[in-house]
This record gives sequence, C-alpha cells and structure tokens, in this order.
Amino acid sequence: MPRPEKVRAVEELRERLQRATLAVSAGFTGMTVAEMNELRRRLRQAGLEIKVVKNTLLRLAAEQAGRPQVMQVVEGPTAIAFAYGDPVEAARALDEYARSAPPTFVVRGAVLDGSVLQPQDLKELVALPPRPQLLAEVAGRLQSPLATLVGLLEAPLQELGFSLQALLGELPALIEARARQLEEAA
Repeated sequence: MPRPEKVRAVEELRERLQRATLAVSAGFTGMTVAEMNELRRRLRQAGLEIKVVKNTLLRLAAEQAGRPQVMQVVEGPTAIAFAYGDPVEAARALDEYARSAPPTFVVRGAVLDGSVLQPQDLKELVALPPRPQLLAEVAGRLQSPLATLVGLLEAPLQELGFSLQALLGELPALIEARARQLEEAA
C-alpha cells in the first residue's frame, strides 16, 4: 500500500503536468545546494517552478495526467521545470540560466503540448521572436493581400464614379446646347 506522502507527491506532479504548457527535464547531479537555490530563484522570477522528482513517482503522475511522453526525456536523477504561461519565454529563461549554469546542469529535453522536444529543439524554440511580434507579423502578412483585394474591388466603383463626375461636368454644356437647338427649331 502506497504511503500517503507518495500519493500526495504523485497527485501534485499530475496536477502540475496537466497545467504545464512546457515541462523541461534536466540533470542536476553534482550541483551544490547554493547552485540549486540560485536555479530555483532565477526560474521562479521567470514564472517557472522546478521540482526534483523521483522517476517512479513521475512515471505514475505522467500516466495519470495522460502525458506518458514525459518519460522519454527523463534519465537518472531528474529535476523538472514547469512553465504555465508562454512556453517560448519559459524556454528563454531556462536557456539563459543554462548559459551561466555549472557544467553539471544538463537539459535533457522537454514536452510541449504533448510533443517531445530534444535540447536542440529547445534552442530553436528560444530563437523564435516573442509572441506579440509573431502575431504582428502574421497580421501584417494577412493585411497586405487583403488591402490589394480591397483595392481591386474598389477600382471599378471608382472608375464608375469618375465617369459619372465627368458626365455631370459636361451636363450643363449639353443642356445649353440642346436648349439652343430647340430655340432654333422653333
């Protein structure tokens, strides 16, 4: 029969896995307590939680959460960083820490929306521009063809308007000429 603290730990991990937009697995063997505290502090500032987990408990939680792919990036003593917001910003924060981290800190991989990412995939994720910039680029790319379409649809109407304006400009002279013709005929 499982001990209550292990059941609570599995439940907590399951809940975190279900909420997380990004879960990053890392090896931390050989890091000092001060280095681990610095890691926790820097990741917490970026909105990430890091948890040292037992692989057997993580396996149970991953199965219960419907995210068994997490186990593909777990090996040996494991720390999992959970991000609940923008996964790109979370990956950036982790990458920034990893650059100055002790050599014993190793990112093994991640799970993003059910997809397994290798460390090089995380580097590509970090290279993406921020979400607002991506949305602006997409909007700009959509706007250009739409503006062209509006211009094409508007052109015949403008041409008709210009023709009507030209006719209206000639109308007084036409009326006057017709009036003269009627006077001469009478």
